[in-house]
Amino acid sequence: MENEIIKINQLLVKRFGVPSRNSNLPNPLDMLIATILSQNTNDRNSYQAYKKLKTKFPAWTDAAEATRSQIEKEIKVAGLGNQKSKAIKNVLSFLQKKNAKISLDFILSLENNSAIEELTKFDGVGVKTASCVLLFSLDRNICPIDTHVHRTLNRIGLVKTKTPDKTFFAVNKDFPEKIAHSFHTNLIRLGREICRPQNPKCSICPLIKICKYQDKNLTEAIQSKSNEFMLLDNVS
Repeated sequence: MENEIIKINQLLVKRFGVPSRNSNLPNPLDMLIATILSQNTNDRNSYQAYKKLKTKFPAWTDAAEATRSQIEKEIKVAGLGNQKSKAIKNVLSFLQKKNAKISLDFILSLENNSAIEELTKFDGVGVKTASCVLLFSLDRNICPIDTHVHRTLNRIGLVKTKTPDKTFFAVNKDFPEKIAHSFHTNLIRLGREICRPQNPKCSICPLIKICKYQDKNLTEAIQSKSNEFMLLDNVS
């Protein structure tokens, strides 16, 4: 699988380029909360919710003292306000009680599997959210798997898995060094712009020659306008 991942990454970079990212990585708690906000919505709405939350509560200690409904009011643009505000409040309250300091610095010294195990103890935080913290905040060479990436990797034939979490553990078992950010980000772009759930644009896919998807849509397609904004590369 390692060589196949490298080949896929090369083809994606040839099409989309090497994704840019912030030179200063955000702290893990900022990233965790931003990723919670990103669930089941688009990047621009979740980014707007994140900025509103940070403006209202400049320090997470402020948010920890707020009520859940106060948090929900600030993040409603991201949708699922009740669910997401509850998850955020639970994280902040737990950290305040456990450490007397609202911080995730304790995961810095943990290896990947242990860090994911710790983060997924929070209600509302799954493997995908935890792995985003590791990649985008700690620069670990680990590839988060969302629905776009899960769908695309199964269509290509790299894996045959039923859920994103199963895809995650299969792909990250022996992941090639130093390409996780590029691989993950470009696969999301591919899934949004080309390898869509319905009517994928297979005729313009950079992976068409290696893709094993049997129901390819080979009708002539036009590349849609690219939306390169990625929430987790803009968290600060």
